[in-house]
Amino acid sequence: MEMVPSEENQLVPKEIENAAEEPRVLCIVQDTTSAKTVNERLTLNLPASTTLPKLFEDVAHKAGYVNGTFDLAWRKTGDMGSLDPSSEMSLTEFGFEPGKRNFLQLTDKDGEQPQIASDESGTAGSSGLDDSSQERFIGPLPRDCTVGCSSDYSSPSYSYSSILNKSDTGYVGLVNQAMTCYLNSLLQTLFMTPEFRNALYNWEFEESEEDPVTSIPYQLQRLFLLLQTSKKRAIETTDVTRSFGWDSSEAWQQHDVQELCRVMFDALEQKWKQTEQQQFSPLTADLINQLYQGKLKDYVRCLECGYESWRIDTYLDIPLVIRPFGASQAYGSVEEALQAFVQPETLDGANQYFCERCKKKCDARKGLRFLHFPYLLTLQLKRFDFDYTTMHRIKLNDRMSFPEELDMSPFIDVEDEKSPQTESCTDSGAENEGSCHSDQMSNDFSADDGVDEGICLDSASSTERVLKPKSSLTFELFSVMVHSGSAAGGHYYACIKSFSDGQWYSFNDQHVSKITQEDIRKTYGGSSGSRGYYSSAFASSTNAYMLIYRLKDPSRNAKYLDCDDFPEHIKHLVQREKESEEQEKRQREIERNTCKIKLFCMHPVKMMAMMENKLEVHKDKTLREATEMAYKLMELDGVVPLDCCRLVKYDEFHEYLERSYEGEEDTPMGLLLGGVKSSYMFDLLLETRRPEQVFQPYKPGEVMVKVHVVDLKTDTVAPPVSIRAYLNQSITEFKQLIAQATELSAETMRVVLERCYNDLRLLYVPNKTLKAEGFFRSNKVFVESSESPDHQVTFTDSLLWKLLDRHGNTIRLFVSLPVQSPGTNRTICQKVGGDPEECSEGSKGNRNSVETILEESTEKLKNLSLQPQQGTSDSQKSSDTSDFEQIESPSPSQEPDSSSVSAVVAVDTRELEIRVASGGGAYSDPETQFPGEERSDSEVNNDRSTSSVDSDILSSSHSSDTLCNADSGPIQLANGLDSHSITSSRRSKANEGKKETWDTAEEDSGTDSEYDENGKSKAESYYLYFRAEPYAQEDGSGEGGQKCVLVHVDKRITLSAFKQNLEPFVGVTSTQFKVFRVYANNQEFESVRLNETLSSFSDDNKITIRLGRALKKGEYRVKVYQLLVNDAEPCKFLVDTVFAKGMTVKQSKEELMPQLKDQCKLDLNIDKFRLRKKTWKNPGTVFLDYHVYEEDINISSNWEVFLEVLDGPEKMKSMSQLAVLTRRWTPAQMKLEPFQEVVLESSSVEELKEKLSEISGVPLENLEFAKGRGTFPCDISVLEIHQDLDWNPKVSTLNVWPLYICDDGAVVFYRDSTEEPMEQSEDERNELMKKESSRLLKTGHRVSYSPRKEKALKIYLDGGPVKDPGQD
Repeated sequence: MEMVPSEENQLVPKEIENAAEEPRVLCIVQDTTSAKTVNERLTLNLPASTTLPKLFEDVAHKAGYVNGTFDLAWRKTGDMGSLDPSSEMSLTEFGFEPGKRNFLQLTDKDGEQPQIASDESGTAGSSGLDDSSQERFIGPLPRDCTVGCSSDYSSPSYSYSSILNKSDTGYVGLVNQAMTCYLNSLLQTLFMTPEFRNALYNWEFEESEEDPVTSIPYQLQRLFLLLQTSKKRAIETTDVTRSFGWDSSEAWQQHDVQELCRVMFDALEQKWKQTEQQQFSPLTADLINQLYQGKLKDYVRCLECGYESWRIDTYLDIPLVIRPFGASQAYGSVEEALQAFVQPETLDGANQYFCERCKKKCDARKGLRFLHFPYLLTLQLKRFDFDYTTMHRIKLNDRMSFPEELDMSPFIDVEDEKSPQTESCTDSGAENEGSCHSDQMSNDFSADDGVDEGICLDSASSTERVLKPKSSLTFELFSVMVHSGSAAGGHYYACIKSFSDGQWYSFNDQHVSKITQEDIRKTYGGSSGSRGYYSSAFASSTNAYMLIYRLKDPSRNAKYLDCDDFPEHIKHLVQREKESEEQEKRQREIERNTCKIKLFCMHPVKMMAMMENKLEVHKDKTLREATEMAYKLMELDGVVPLDCCRLVKYDEFHEYLERSYEGEEDTPMGLLLGGVKSSYMFDLLLETRRPEQVFQPYKPGEVMVKVHVVDLKTDTVAPPVSIRAYLNQSITEFKQLIAQATELSAETMRVVLERCYNDLRLLYVPNKTLKAEGFFRSNKVFVESSESPDHQVTFTDSLLWKLLDRHGNTIRLFVSLPVQSPGTNRTICQKVGGDPEECSEGSKGNRNSVETILEESTEKLKNLSLQPQQGTSDSQKSSDTSDFEQIESPSPSQEPDSSSVSAVVAVDTRELEIRVASGGGAYSDPETQFPGEERSDSEVNNDRSTSSVDSDILSSSHSSDTLCNADSGPIQLANGLDSHSITSSRRSKANEGKKETWDTAEEDSGTDSEYDENGKSKAESYYLYFRAEPYAQEDGSGEGGQKCVLVHVDKRITLSAFKQNLEPFVGVTSTQFKVFRVYANNQEFESVRLNETLSSFSDDNKITIRLGRALKKGEYRVKVYQLLVNDAEPCKFLVDTVFAKGMTVKQSKEELMPQLKDQCKLDLNIDKFRLRKKTWKNPGTVFLDYHVYEEDINISSNWEVFLEVLDGPEKMKSMSQLAVLTRRWTPAQMKLEPFQEVVLESSSVEELKEKLSEISGVPLENLEFAKGRGTFPCDISVLEIHQDLDWNPKVSTLNVWPLYICDDGAVVFYRDSTEEPMEQSEDERNELMKKESSRLLKTGHRVSYSPRKEKALKIYLDGGPVKDPGQD
């Protein structure tokens, strides 16, 4: 298993108080200064108050560079901007976002590489482990990660260049693709086997017969040649895995090396049998059997008559048991395990054997005998087992020694093979290749493996395999494949002895190093303690898994082929590989000298279409040649002549033309661009001109200015005109420059610079330079030139400022209006005593124009609600100010029922532009039930509410039952805070008493009131822009009667004023409709804070208006769920309701009862149910009837609460009591009893045990209890509960560790300690395990044992698996 290196813990500066509470900024730095470091990422988690100089210092320390010798660029919204190391701004002030990933690039400074720090910390590109330190190293390399497969692709010390130099050992490593360490270990072992390597070299590939890409033997042949002749440190295995038919996903699947060995051998054998070269190389076709296959006899001998039945099986490896089933001790050595392998077992009692000769069941002896050992003997140490106690896969790390020379003569049975005279052969000749048919091997091999069943050994093959005398059955160890890790995953590497020099080497992926015999002994496993049952749990997890021995036979022992002795076809292949390697080297050299830079071009035909591409040009190419390449790249041939094009330096982020290159057409691009870099801080633009035009020179000192001309008469801001200026120009000179470009008068010109968002500065000092005014590379200015008296007014009071202020703060919103129900058409005429017939005509008239209806409605609203204001001539202003609407509430004296009609907008209907192609709505009394109010899903389906229902969506507890997309994390709200911050701010009352702040008691209510305590509107009388126009939705979603309005509005307007502006369009007062913000994934969330502005909205955001009563001051929307403690689904949604500040729990229950009866068919007595706190799915504090919301119970918007039906009278009388949910575990029946609630008067453990003894009858001294884990109902498998929970903790009170039971709703399991678990057979246990897994999955609780889903290892001989076309 590949383990990713963890980042170092960052130290928090001592001088920062409450540093844990300070937000932190995550900076991810990419070092682009060289090819070696471009793939590296440095991660820093810094306090938000960190200054930019401190950031540079921390990056220098982390990267190992001298501070001041590099630059940092920050990527924001896809573009890069350089950081100033001299600025004292903090990260947050500069714009870094806490809680998010902030990407930076470490770049060259002034075209020079950063200086590496001279300290010995090893931070500067040091791997921390060189070849010399690997001489005596065995095991996974310490690359800042835990035991796992090679982490090369995430290790800071690894880069492509590190594999270019061959190891000092002379051997070449293999690159780990991801989790292919098991493959690398086996391939290196086969490569270091002379007989296998030489036979593979002797096989010749015929390209006419097979595709080389899918030929496994050919790709192995190429790989072995590269391992023998390459000068690289490590080579890739992707060609080999591609020949297996694997795709890139297979690299992320880890498999067993022994399984791979069998599958690969089978694939090779089948491939060779398919070739026509068997007559050319007879050994190759049967190579695997010749080298690795042995024979054994599986026999049963009757103990009464001596009759024996047997069969001959073949094997490729011998699986050796580490620890016998049910035993407490492991075998100590390979010899001991081999002796146990051939030790017969007696079949007696119920297991008696039916003897063919005796014709009855008799006692018999069953066992295995080795008849023949292969030339290469493979032993698999069965370290992976299954623990039937915990039902988990485990790895046995017990010590098992193995000799360097193994004498197999004691285990051979010569007599059996020579004279099977009295024996009867049953199943004669049936062989299962690679598997031994014994009980000891049943876990590894199944009947499905017998693909070669029926193969018989003929006389010829048996004569070829003449048994050696016992004295010659000595095998020498040459390969140890080591596994480091657990049963869930780990890392493989190989320790291999070279037959050339007898030296042992560690082949650990791309690292090859020398090791000693002492290192081999370390792979025995185990610990220094006794060999007890649990000893392996504390032993080293790095131990031998597969051993390969070679028979010591000078007549057969081969040596590695030298390059001079290669067959001719191999010599040709070596030459081709060398040429390929040289070509790769040349290509890398070209890559290192190629400049790659972004190229832009404003296409002269497709106007306003900026095209983007990447220009790759050699550093020695001239600017003229590069221009020609860019010309072809942008496909301008035939559109613009080549001599009408030029390359200029361009800044995409600021849309700034930095400089042109006049007279430098023959200069190499490497010099112009400042060298070859992985990324550049600028881009290139291919500029075009018409033949009659002349290119304008762009000089480095110039700045670009976008000039917007403002017309006060028409209230318009024109599109920008680009001009270039110098930073040392004065304002007067700058005005003259603008006058030439815009043909405006410089004498009356006012120039306003927008330095940053909505930061407007009037440039009025004539002799001040542009640099002094804060001009930068790219700038935006607004100019106005007229004889208007507005010149005499202070800038911040002028019409120009108001227009620019409006221009900078106006956003465009798409508002979907609700579909009006016919039952809602009680018009405003009825409210004010108008003619009902006249009004009914208007309400019917979907055919009538909405302009007329809304104008009438608006006029009546004005007549009803507005008083003549001071300076009424303002209402008759010219069009330059008529778009600003004045918002003010009606006085109480003029509105007797102030709650029925909210504050409305004094609008000029000529400028409001309300033209919507739908029927007008009507107003209704907010105190009356609104007939057309949209019903929530809970009302219609009695199901869970969703984002589109008449309720708030966000829940402070982040309930998965409430959120439409709970996995997406905290949802960003309109005010820029997530739901976590809302919850915390509402619970804090430190700032109670302040006005107009987040944390006041008023703000803590579920919503803000539109009126203050005197009934006056909170919206002060100031002008805010609002303009609406009809809008037809392109996607057709507006069909079915739903209409849309495109609204241009000042985002500083409050939600309250925004709703009042929408009243004429919706047709009801603002208290009778709700505003939902629509996010990108079409989730809708209600905006309820009326005093919040629309500042979090941006252009083209979508808003949906839904009918329904909006919350009043102090009200909260609440979701009520039923708690069913003994049901499979204990949490069931009931209704949405509204609770108010100051309401008692009993009052809320009284209001709930009619809703429950009407919507849920629950007819409850007020004393027969309780309300309690809900935290996700966990029941919490029981609310008593006299508790008051906001005083005794903290409440927030989108609150959730449990309703629990009681079986009897309420036992909870005071807050000092503690309600605990208890459940009995009965081991004798393997069953959990239903929940029972126990009410305690204190937190005493003794009282809890007394109560449990009282309800269960278990004697107090025998009673044991344990706290449940996880979320309610804390489900756990009955197979695990007896040993997995912390039973009978040694504490006297419940509110201390490890219990921490401080609130109602905790789950406690209890049992009788004298009751023993039910004895079960293996079948019964397996059946119970299936039932428990099914039960826990149905209840939504994960089974605690969740092994990694394994994928079968397959090698495809036809090039790959057949994919289902439907998958695409």
